[in-house]
Amino acid sequence: MEGLKGKVALVTGGGRGLGEAVCQILGESGATVVLTDIRGELAEKAAGELREKGIESMDLQLDVGDESQVKDTIHRVAARYGRLDILINNAGIDVTLPVEEIPVADWDRIIGVNLRGPFLMSKYVFGIMKQQRAGHIVNVISTAAKRAWANASAYHASKWGLLGFSHALHVEARKQNIKVIAVISGGMRTPFLLERFPDIDVNTLQEPRNVAETIRFVLMQPDETVIPEVMVIPMRETSWP
Repeated sequence: MEGLKGKVALVTGGGRGLGEAVCQILGESGATVVLTDIRGELAEKAAGELREKGIESMDLQLDVGDESQVKDTIHRVAARYGRLDILINNAGIDVTLPVEEIPVADWDRIIGVNLRGPFLMSKYVFGIMKQQRAGHIVNVISTAAKRAWANASAYHASKWGLLGFSHALHVEARKQNIKVIAVISGGMRTPFLLERFPDIDVNTLQEPRNVAETIRFVLMQPDETVIPEVMVIPMRETSWP
């Protein structure tokens, strides 16, 4: 499948989990993949695996909450490829603690990655996409933007905020022929959950590739159509009715 042939896609948090699955799916669909991650060794390994499959890829270490790193990364991508068609804001973190116990530094770090990061990435790719008169910005969110549970106050705040940001950006971007999509995902079999909750029932989770396929689907809509929000949950999802 080469439905995205000629497109350049930048994925944050692409070193493993959903981000890695998205990179694989987009690469298999013909896109050039720029794989970024705060852990440079993960980005390098995942990008190397793409290149072994004949997929054009570039790996960069990136802290999405650092404005100077964001600006430098986007400049390097634009300089190398001359365009940037797709941004997948996927990087995300969490700390599972009651509000009385969570350190302020951890709260700031979660908001910095999960909300400030997508803002910075979107802000600095917007000019490129505006000049192209085309582009996609996909914000990977969570059912945590629709419901709430204990010991995840910072995560909920960041994801509810990201959903609001995504819809606000959608309103601005449509005028420039840029599509902004919020992909609300239920639980996945990724390190994000499995490393923190080793006793979780994996049968209530979905494969990250399923969500990645949904991201490809929204990217493949006709030029005249945009899907501002889509939810993808496992059949046995426990955080959603």
